[in-house]
Amino acid sequence: MSDCPFVDAPLPARPGVVLHRRADYDNVPDSIGVARDLTRGFLADVSRHTGVLSDRTAGDIMLVVSELITNAARHDGGPRLLDLTCTKHEVEVTVWDTSAQLPTHLPRDPHRIGGHGIEIVTALCSRFRAERVPGGKRVHACIPLA
Repeated sequence: MSDCPFVDAPLPARPGVVLHRRADYDNVPDSIGVARDLTRGFLADVSRHTGVLSDRTAGDIMLVVSELITNAARHDGGPRLLDLTCTKHEVEVTVWDTSAQLPTHLPRDPHRIGGHGIEIVTALCSRFRAERVPGGKRVHACIPLA
């Protein structure tokens, strides 16, 4: 792995959590690649613990993480935090960064190069929320396991 601080701890008093991983990407070179590596390991553990993670769902989760971390890295130079939680029914991906600018969902345009990240994420997840929080924003996406 990298020098990325990593925490493997249960969420406080939250029933139904099967696995949880959290990593802080402050001053980590190639935070996008490191986040993908963390997610790959997390998904291997999800598969072992739940037995219900399909290759397609794992690919969708990897894409959601890649898009959200890439957006945070591209639009904010400050620290980022990736939080991955698996419940009995879904994987929750949450990314915090220090920019207060919420992601923009642009209209579909197959001729536009770039700017499709949130469009992709919202197409793959069952729930999506982006909100301003003290010190920046939090983007949260849920992907069903089934």
